[in-house]
Amino acid sequence: MKGFIDDANYSVGLLGEGTNLGNVIDNYVYEHTLTGKNAFFVGDLGKIVKKHSQWQNIVAQIKPFYTVKCNSTPAVLEILAALGTGFACSSKTEMALVQELGVSPENIIYISPCKQVSQIKYAAKVGVNIMTCDNEVELKKIARNHPNAKVLLHIATEDSIGGEEGNMKFGTTLKNCRHLLECAKELDVQIIGVKFHVSSACKESQVYVHALSDARCVFDMAGEFGFTMNMLDIGGGFTGTEFQLEEVNHVISPLLDVYFPEGSGIKIISEPGSYFVSSAFTLAVNIVAKKVVENDKFSSGGKTGSDEPAFMYYMNDGVYGSFASKLSEDLNTIPEVHKKYKADEPLFTSSLWGPSCDELDQIVENCLLPELNVGDWLIFDNMGADSVHEPSAFNDFQRPAIYYMMSYSDWYEMQDAGITSDTMMKNFFFVPSCIQLSQEDNFSTEA
Repeated sequence: MKGFIDDANYSVGLLGEGTNLGNVIDNYVYEHTLTGKNAFFVGDLGKIVKKHSQWQNIVAQIKPFYTVKCNSTPAVLEILAALGTGFACSSKTEMALVQELGVSPENIIYISPCKQVSQIKYAAKVGVNIMTCDNEVELKKIARNHPNAKVLLHIATEDSIGGEEGNMKFGTTLKNCRHLLECAKELDVQIIGVKFHVSSACKESQVYVHALSDARCVFDMAGEFGFTMNMLDIGGGFTGTEFQLEEVNHVISPLLDVYFPEGSGIKIISEPGSYFVSSAFTLAVNIVAKKVVENDKFSSGGKTGSDEPAFMYYMNDGVYGSFASKLSEDLNTIPEVHKKYKADEPLFTSSLWGPSCDELDQIVENCLLPELNVGDWLIFDNMGADSVHEPSAFNDFQRPAIYYMMSYSDWYEMQDAGITSDTMMKNFFFVPSCIQLSQEDNFSTEA
């Protein structure tokens, strides 16, 4: 089975009219049922093109620097590079990945808050100069190992100080910025701007108001020390919905006009990650085990006291694989049963688990599903962010294959958007309409 995430020579099926994502998933469910029932992803690259167009239509004044750790599959990186986005990298490996695509060092920022000396030296060697910093220790490491560094001071926002999730956050206080600017002056480190980050979980748009005001204060402070400030990084936290992007733009656009007006020479950038890739990937998993339990075993939301059974289903992927983000955040998808079932078929209280039998490996605590059997398939959409990476060696898990596709209409939109990567063009091939795809049809990712 081809299509693993480290395959550089991927291929993308261009779907003719009448063939859609559902057809592709059906085909691979059928194929995997015959060949081992391994979990797999289907990546619709057209959705990434649409997200790029959406960004350009709503916040064209802000240049996106895609957060590579969110999803570093070759197809994603290449299509975003061809669309002209920048890249926010957390490691040497990520910097090397995007530079192999011909991305210039000016379009890469090194955003790890805790940098290894060897990786700072690597950034210096390959010309990646822009990096973030939020404390004196990091500043001294940068001064010793990267003479050409251009630093963005990472300031904390209100949603990440003293809140419920504030036990492991990054960013310095406004009060501490003067001290860091003094240190940078003594160490001869060039400060060129400010970064802040507003979590996607934050519902208060007022946080942007305070963050931009604080950023302006730091710019003014830096001017007093003689630094030339020319970059503002408003971080990530974009969920991917058009509504949220418009809402954020509605808040920040007038503030940018006041604090960082056009013509001031200040470049505005951001670090969207899941915004681009979350909706582009769908995961199919197989039920490998099943347990019948009493309904009152469920801690919440179930039909407590009911005579009806409840079910625990174990899948062939979990938190030690594609659902790793479930350990730190809520699942942003609802499982869909792949097999057809009648509308009046009874639904039962169910929970979904990964294959490790670990108590942490619970994917869905409580949901209503028709009764499933071992060998049935579940489909999870919105699985493109923080899910496609090396799995744990626990129990010899096999990493899911990835199959890429794009509709012809999205292909033409991609051409209109100015895709220029010749190597990427070679990865596309036409899939005729309304056919049963199979390995013989070559609709797979070739190594």
